[in-house]
Amino acid sequence: MEQSPLTLQERPETFEAKIVQLYRELFQDPDEYDKAEGFWRELFLLRPDLVQLKSLLDQSEPDYLLHINHICHDLLQRCVSTLKEARSPSDEHALQTLSTFMNSVLSKRYQSPSTDLIEILAGLDNVDHVFQDLVEALDTTIRQGRTASIKEEAVRVVLSITSGAFQTSLLTYFTQRDLFPSLMTFAMGSDSAQSAALPITLIGVLANCNKFEIYNPYQSRIAQLSDNDALDRIAESIAQTFAKLRDSYVVLQDDSVKPWSIGGTLSYVGLGPLAGRKTPPIPPSEEVARMKFAELPASEAAILLSIYEFVVHNKQFTHQMIKNSGTAGSDAFGFAELCSFTTYLIQHAYRSTRAALYSHLALTIMRIVVEDPTTNKRLFETLGNPRLCRQRLPTLPLTKGDRPLTAAVLDVAMDAINHNLRTNLDVNLYFSALGILLRSVSYLCKSRSRLSYHWNELWRCLLSFIRFCSQYHEALRGIDGANIIVYDTVNLITLCLTQGEAFLPDPAAIDDLFYKVIESHSELEGLQTKYELEKSPVSANIKTLMDASLHFTDAFDKAGGRAKSISTKDVMKVIKDGYETLSIEAREGTDHWTQYREQDCKTEIKKITRIAVADARLLAVPQAGPFGSQSI
Repeated sequence: MEQSPLTLQERPETFEAKIVQLYRELFQDPDEYDKAEGFWRELFLLRPDLVQLKSLLDQSEPDYLLHINHICHDLLQRCVSTLKEARSPSDEHALQTLSTFMNSVLSKRYQSPSTDLIEILAGLDNVDHVFQDLVEALDTTIRQGRTASIKEEAVRVVLSITSGAFQTSLLTYFTQRDLFPSLMTFAMGSDSAQSAALPITLIGVLANCNKFEIYNPYQSRIAQLSDNDALDRIAESIAQTFAKLRDSYVVLQDDSVKPWSIGGTLSYVGLGPLAGRKTPPIPPSEEVARMKFAELPASEAAILLSIYEFVVHNKQFTHQMIKNSGTAGSDAFGFAELCSFTTYLIQHAYRSTRAALYSHLALTIMRIVVEDPTTNKRLFETLGNPRLCRQRLPTLPLTKGDRPLTAAVLDVAMDAINHNLRTNLDVNLYFSALGILLRSVSYLCKSRSRLSYHWNELWRCLLSFIRFCSQYHEALRGIDGANIIVYDTVNLITLCLTQGEAFLPDPAAIDDLFYKVIESHSELEGLQTKYELEKSPVSANIKTLMDASLHFTDAFDKAGGRAKSISTKDVMKVIKDGYETLSIEAREGTDHWTQYREQDCKTEIKKITRIAVADARLLAVPQAGPFGSQSI
């Protein structure tokens, strides 16, 4: 038998996918680099292994990437040209490859980020042509890509580049070409409001690119958007995002209030199966829950940056968001969901700097919303009952049925004050919370709108904060801005005391405020002394509070007893009788507040932007496509 010319090759110990072999050939043989057209065609026809590609790129040091920059140039340009051809499945594979490549390259630390990245990705001489071509291809794909998944992947690539290169000059190419129409077209055409959240988040990132240094066209685009359908889509998308973010807190600690039932009682004593009830999931241990709470909110919270831009620049958006919160049958819509998520956020703000900064942003958004009288009117006229967090004590009274959204706004601000009392006081958070209360109460006073509300809880909250500031004066003294917070609190209490008849629903609410002021006389006196309020801008207001307290103390003496030795009923009677001889006038300036100016908060906004952009990068990680490519 004649011997066969074929030779038997040794069987390898492990088989490696062809696409991984191509990756190794591309990145690990730079000195023998000469890739034919067939290599690139095969690279994009094969299903990408994104995990292996990321692993190879992550192993490459920045200096090595600079050494093989010619390979990076070719890969980027081939991805763009393949994307432009719009042939299945190569265009989608090129997008996924490009997204993983950009994520890995942009995540590394460089000595000169702008210069080094330009050298790696395009070269100094060719950067204008390459990046203009890249942005044009991505814009076209987002607007008229073959499938929804390809359009979404293109959005992820833009989000990956803009968030990864946020502090570099590469962002200029994304502000020179206006992507706003394409992003809004994609958001409007998305199958679900949740998928529309990605381009909306991207708009927020783009609107913050160098906005304090140069003109940003995306801010103008946001201000000019007037299509109600588009604004409704944005409001619906952010509402569903907030509902998802809130649920991530509820999973760790279910704070829902369940009505009484026989089945619930049987379950409580371990006889749930008799009632045919499903066994509830076992909650995580306290230690596990604490660790998971510290990781919240999820990365989707970056959408708050977009909402901030819309609220600052587009009043019509704010009105649509509020209007839709009161739409019949809408469980997750607009402003109500913002209130709901914010309460969960602020009750856990102390757990991390990241959570605290997002809390600042959410409260700042609400502060801006309540600065406009027209918006405040809509809040008062729109009914809703958003779910508020009850995971930490003290909890606010449980309300049943719809009520004006103004009440929910007051609850959010009160929650912020109640649950963040620490000697290392978060001044920015309290500044926003007190600002929300002052603006809301000021509107109620001026419009003479009587609001049914648990006002006694607000009085308790404010005077408890007064006691805290008085008791921990030594610890707070070194905190910049702590005295301003004290001034704002004194102003707010004085406003409620002197003008409460204009907005409180009944005399009992104002009586209760007087009672609590009298009860806190010693704390107010200590506050006046320790913070030298007699020499401060609120000297007249603290005098009003002290005079009112002393007036009723004298009335108690004449009634035959001190405040501590008579019943609450007798105290309330003395207060009612004491009104006849009480002389206090509405103080000018108690309802004065300064309009929000972004320039005044530039440092804080930049800090918030950094954490939002970092979260946006996580959202840009490539997802598994219809061809089964691996996600990372």
